[in-house]
Amino acid sequence: MTDQQWPADLGPIACVVGARPNFMKMAPILRAFSAHRPAMPTLLVHTGQHYDNDMNDRLFVDLRLPHPDINLEVGSATHAVQTAEVMKRFEPVLDGRRPSCVLVVGDVNSTLACALVSVKKDVPVVHVEAGLRSHDRAMPEEINRVLTDQIADRLYTTERSALANLMREGVAEERVCFVGNVMIDSLLSNRELAHSPAKTLQLAGIDPALLDDPRGYGVVTLHRPSNVDQVETLQPLLSVLREVSEQVPLVFAMHPRTRANVERLGLGELLRTPRIAVLPPQGYLEMLGLLAGAKLVLSDSGGLQEESTALGVPCLTIRENTERPITIEQGTNTLVGCDPQAIRRGVGEVLSGVGKSGRIPEFWDGQAAPRIAADLSAWLLARRARRAA
Repeated sequence: MTDQQWPADLGPIACVVGARPNFMKMAPILRAFSAHRPAMPTLLVHTGQHYDNDMNDRLFVDLRLPHPDINLEVGSATHAVQTAEVMKRFEPVLDGRRPSCVLVVGDVNSTLACALVSVKKDVPVVHVEAGLRSHDRAMPEEINRVLTDQIADRLYTTERSALANLMREGVAEERVCFVGNVMIDSLLSNRELAHSPAKTLQLAGIDPALLDDPRGYGVVTLHRPSNVDQVETLQPLLSVLREVSEQVPLVFAMHPRTRANVERLGLGELLRTPRIAVLPPQGYLEMLGLLAGAKLVLSDSGGLQEESTALGVPCLTIRENTERPITIEQGTNTLVGCDPQAIRRGVGEVLSGVGKSGRIPEFWDGQAAPRIAADLSAWLLARRARRAA
């Protein structure tokens, strides 16, 4: 079909984004669909789950994402309310636009909500980043992952171990395709566009001389409720970060949830040191520049585990588990939990030169999205032929 048009009776691929991590995954997918021959028509649906409008707009620009065709403008709410609202607003989109399939990425509420609506309307569900498991059902994201994978028709995995997770849960192997990591597609395509760390600090009103420390600098992010919502967890974490800053300066891009809790719990004094630069949430290109230049990363983010592995930067993950085991087995990631002693020990190892150097996992090569486009095109056309027979 290389010289032909996409069949007119196959509707567009509805591509759903809802929160910041989705944008980095969807940008290369949309480009790959456009570059595929024949080009694969898309309908970009933004649920509006991300509540920071300024950051939302900035990410679309940084990642060269097209303006959404539809914005459901759901906003933030409890998990139940947000999921229900996305479902209510997404159903008319399916009825009116009749897509050939609905493609969802990652593990946010929008992913599960749109998948549920689609499967009940007999619209095929395609899940990118399938099969990742933390095995911690206390994490809302884990519930979203497991349920989305159960109802998805085509599942694209970032690492080979994901297939075993899916098969244990009864997902047939023929529904699964290993393609690699689209987050790394974004990283590699934007690496040369990343902003300089010094400029990022300067624009935030912070002296970039902080970055001139001979030991380098660390990047910090914290946002998970289990780490930032309770004083008995957050206070020791901030205290140990202050200790670490005496060895290596830290750039702390602070999530709005974390900032609100620091203020609510009266913990701001722990961060008032010239060795910690507290920044507002940063755009993708700013964070990419900060990560690429860092000596180490301390974070509870799933995406930063992957990005630090791709960049060869040691990452200390402030969680008890990870749904991305390949970043530990092959990459630069080490789980330290929220134990101050483990964090101190991990930082000491990195600064003494014995931190993980890691290697780049299989198919983290910037070509995951074209592999998705090739497979999904063939899958949709084969499905169309079967239905016509």
